[in-house]
Amino acid sequence: MSKLKVCVAGGTGWAGSELARGIFAADDLELVAAVARRQAGKTLAEAIGVAGLTAPIFGTVEEALTTGPEVVVEYTKPEVAKAHVLAALRGGAHVVVGTSGLSSEDYAEINGVALEVQRGVLAVGNFALTVVLLQKFAEMAAKYIPHWEIIDYAHAEKRDAPSGTARELANRLSTVREAQLDVPLADIAGPVETRGARLQGTQVHSIRLPGYVISIDAIFGMPGQTLILRHESGSSAEPYVGGALLAIREVGQLLGLHRGLDSVMQF
Repeated sequence: MSKLKVCVAGGTGWAGSELARGIFAADDLELVAAVARRQAGKTLAEAIGVAGLTAPIFGTVEEALTTGPEVVVEYTKPEVAKAHVLAALRGGAHVVVGTSGLSSEDYAEINGVALEVQRGVLAVGNFALTVVLLQKFAEMAAKYIPHWEIIDYAHAEKRDAPSGTARELANRLSTVREAQLDVPLADIAGPVETRGARLQGTQVHSIRLPGYVISIDAIFGMPGQTLILRHESGSSAEPYVGGALLAIREVGQLLGLHRGLDSVMQF
């Protein structure tokens, strides 16, 4: 059986390099290329220290597409992610998006192109299983509890806010209903920014401090009781590899944009 050919844009980064190792170890996947502008011209073996990982590193997605990947994983930065995804789609590849910071408008454009070229895109704010479960539990809670807010934690250097994890959760909750505000934002006595940003019907607060990696709280409140759903990641990127490999294997079965790892999971 032929192996599924994969390119990882961002294959030398914190999460991308761990994923590259996971793909290299998988019997059914072949890592044919990576994209990393500063490491272009090297192999992944040279860049991340994995003996035998001879996949070449290119400076652009367009160059990497010459190796014929069937799936491109976008794991770079928000400011270039959409361009990478669109280039991969137009080059004939399915796409898995692990980069955070893309807006609903970005995804609408990506969906349009994916449908046009008859390819699938699976956008996952966070590949960790605990995040997938938090999202499912939060959707369940929103059906019964009308008040909730999201707190999004990350390290001080993280530029995108809210995180992809928080954006994905807000998007999911918006399909249930909008969170209820007893005091409308227009009636706040004080700086309205202290109530966070209204994102698809949910108040979202982003905290950026040293000491955090990626964490998220979904807090639901009812009179006399509170439900807190929390995901907290450690310093390793290893928890994201299994989910990313599942996304790579399944994205070819999709058409158009799908959001969330549970799109290809059985519950």
